[in-house]
Amino acid sequence: MIETIVFDVGETLIRDDRYWASWADWLNVPRHTLSALVGAVVAAGRDNADAVRLLRPGIDLTAEYRAREAAGRGEHLDEGDLYDDVRPALSALRQAGVRVVVAGNQTARAGQLLRALDLPADLIATSAEWGVAKPQPEFFRRVIEVAEAPPAHTVYVGDHPVNDVHPAKAAGLRTAHLRRGPWGHFWADAPTTVAAADWRINTLTELVSLSG
Repeated sequence: MIETIVFDVGETLIRDDRYWASWADWLNVPRHTLSALVGAVVAAGRDNADAVRLLRPGIDLTAEYRAREAAGRGEHLDEGDLYDDVRPALSALRQAGVRVVVAGNQTARAGQLLRALDLPADLIATSAEWGVAKPQPEFFRRVIEVAEAPPAHTVYVGDHPVNDVHPAKAAGLRTAHLRRGPWGHFWADAPTTVAAADWRINTLTELVSLSG
């Protein structure tokens, strides 16, 4: 029986289009250039932030983030950033009695922006607010705490095998790998992903059947 479903954020609930476009504009490079580099680091199994580091070796990402905020070009989220299936899926899950939690690698500001969207979720938290990020085991220990259900009755949903599926599985959670975004598509059929995922889905609405 599934009692709680916990969702990653980037490329699970939120499109990363605006995120990468804003970085390209800030760095004054064509958007397609940064998009291509994101694809390159995904294919190599490297961290997404390495795409920016390839453009600006030695860049201090924390300092640049603060500079963007100070310049009024910081993080922004609105309804258009949500994937179309987010509200229908989360609403249906809650109506079915499932606890819905959002917990991903995001800034504290992103947490504020997500809560401002008034999503049909029982709790929204970010790695910055918790002080620990995926794929660290402590992050998933926090997930288990806020799930308010046994790990075997909790599903973690995400697109990123290394950050989402593998560490969630290692923590004893059930896992759903979402074929969405660069990581979700490129690594969808990797043997390690297939082996670690209890479910492999293409849309969030497929999760509703788990609550039956």
